[in-house]
Amino acid sequence: MRASPATRIYATSVSHSRTDPLVHRFHHRSHTWLVDLDRLPRLGMLSPLARFQSRDHLGDPRRTLRQNIDTFLQTQGVDLQGGRILMLAMPRVLGAVFNPISVFWCHGPGGALVCTVVEVHNTYGDRHAYLVRTGPDGRAEVAKALYVSPFHDVSGSYRLTVPVPGDRLRVQVVLERPGHDPFVAGLTGRALPPTTRTVLRLALTQPLEPLAVSARIRWHGIRLWLRRLPVQPRPTHSQEAVQ
Repeated sequence: MRASPATRIYATSVSHSRTDPLVHRFHHRSHTWLVDLDRLPRLGMLSPLARFQSRDHLGDPRRTLRQNIDTFLQTQGVDLQGGRILMLAMPRVLGAVFNPISVFWCHGPGGALVCTVVEVHNTYGDRHAYLVRTGPDGRAEVAKALYVSPFHDVSGSYRLTVPVPGDRLRVQVVLERPGHDPFVAGLTGRALPPTTRTVLRLALTQPLEPLAVSARIRWHGIRLWLRRLPVQPRPTHSQEAVQ
């Protein structure tokens, strides 16, 4: 396995907490990767276990991930001048992929963080990219724009915590509405050695994890529906809508 020094594989804990109108909480183990878009990992014969492809994220699937993020940033008036972009995402595993959230940390040529792109996917095949400028603590707020859960409409805003990860990872998304925060999702993790051995171990202990993530989301949705939580109408959403 060939990878840049920035590459990390994180053993993660994912948590969801819904408090309104029903209380529903869960957490599970998973894993995710941090990669440099200019030096994506090369796994050789093991590449079916971890592929990072443009078609799984915003932009033109015929272009590179780097080109697509640069193009998106240009539409927002941002030029990194070749600075590094780090992406946190789960790779495509044996042809399967699902990323509820992907995060891109965009740096200038001197290494300073310029902005962060948070890309959200839902299980209906829609996606939305939010451009945010975080403070030193990695926090930012943005209006919600994508229908993610069938039990929440698109009202409210997100309070994001997305500091650049190192040996430890922490991402949090809080849905804010007047007077309360009805939903909180968190992702925490610790870095594992980015080695062939780690890739093989995860393939054995968490096989087809992208499919498992999607299945868990649907299973918890069914449980909420059985508890008669009202389903909200799903609005039309542009595949490449950005904010």
